[in-house]
Amino acid sequence: MHLLTLIFGIVLLPKAYTLKCYECEPGISGTCTDSTKECPQGQHCGALRILSYAGGSKLADVNMKTCALDKQCAEGSVNFGISRTVITSKCCTSELCNTQPAPEPIKSNPSGNKCYSCDGQKCTSILKCEGGEDHCISTTVNIGGEKTTVKGCASKLICSATAQIKGVIAGEMTCCQGDLCNSASSTSTGLLLLVAPLGSLVMFS
Repeated sequence: MHLLTLIFGIVLLPKAYTLKCYECEPGISGTCTDSTKECPQGQHCGALRILSYAGGSKLADVNMKTCALDKQCAEGSVNFGISRTVITSKCCTSELCNTQPAPEPIKSNPSGNKCYSCDGQKCTSILKCEGGEDHCISTTVNIGGEKTTVKGCASKLICSATAQIKGVIAGEMTCCQGDLCNSASSTSTGLLLLVAPLGSLVMFS
């Protein structure tokens, strides 16, 4: 009898330490309807928010909820000058605790870092980075069969997810640290205005 109890304990113990969390993916309206999901062992409940701005106006505010690893409970942003996308998250460790959406980002001050950004056909504009944007970024994407280069500032979170992002943009992406390290060069077409679709890959891929 004791042996049987021990066997049941070993089999059921890992299950006892998994969390049930709310999960939702945004629809067309940007809102999501909660369902529940049992997370893999070692993961927390998380809420993610992706906000995109252009010219000081908010273009998108997307919320989602899911299971998350420790490293995914972070904040980050990428700034191309004409557009900026900010990712915030909120994680918790109790049953169905991710009821609230992730918070709006706190208004950030210049970080002191400077990077090149693209304006029309040239990438010679100098952009003052904000908040935790301590890297310069250069990205090449394919839009309508044409290669487009965008440059700007990015936080460590964005740069550490280059492998996931590269699979989506089907182009090159490089990050560097140091003022104006992303070199000025020409671009073949206009600017990429929205990187919100990349945010979910950064956080919850």
